[in-house]
Amino acid sequence: MFAQVQSSSGGQSNNAGLYEEVKLYRTAREREKYDNMADLYAVINTLQSLEKAYIRDAVLAKEYTATCSKLLVQYKAAFKQVQSDFPTVEDFMKKYRLDCPAALERIKEDRPITIKDDKGNTSKCIADIVSLFITVMDKLRLEIRAMDEIHPDLRELAETMTRLSLLPPDFEGKQNVKKWLDTLGDMQASEELDDVQVRQMLFDLESAYNGFNRVLHDH
Repeated sequence: MFAQVQSSSGGQSNNAGLYEEVKLYRTAREREKYDNMADLYAVINTLQSLEKAYIRDAVLAKEYTATCSKLLVQYKAAFKQVQSDFPTVEDFMKKYRLDCPAALERIKEDRPITIKDDKGNTSKCIADIVSLFITVMDKLRLEIRAMDEIHPDLRELAETMTRLSLLPPDFEGKQNVKKWLDTLGDMQASEELDDVQVRQMLFDLESAYNGFNRVLHDH
């Protein structure tokens, strides 16, 4: 985080040497504060762009639902880091002149526009399942493969899928998730999946996720 200011000496010369960098922060705490605000700013902007893309039919409904659910999870984490300075997200947006009405609407509704609000737990379960699928697959792609780093999210995914009544009892995606939950359950916390296991787990989770989206589409 730097700002550039022109030195008063040297007139109006375009010489680059007349510019000096001024830090926007002086301590690690201040730097973290600016980083947190930058993260929140980026998430809101991205959410706004996603909403506009969906309105223009530039993104498939399945991809929109997954990405929007993930961004809403990221928004909550990012906003929590700046909440001591900004009681509401509207305060933050006003301060930094963020004109993102579509993003604000998503944040207020706390669900993708593709997920109907049935005033019950269904919409939250769906959003949580989408987010957890993406989280686990992202970790694997980033080569995060230790048992204790994958197991908690996978367990939560399995439990949330069980609570979602619209999923049939014999839904294959549940079996795929349970199979890997059992595999991880037999490992020590520090043990890691090998390359073959990671590749197979990604394949199984992607198949389960696609099957989950087909069920949503049918409903």
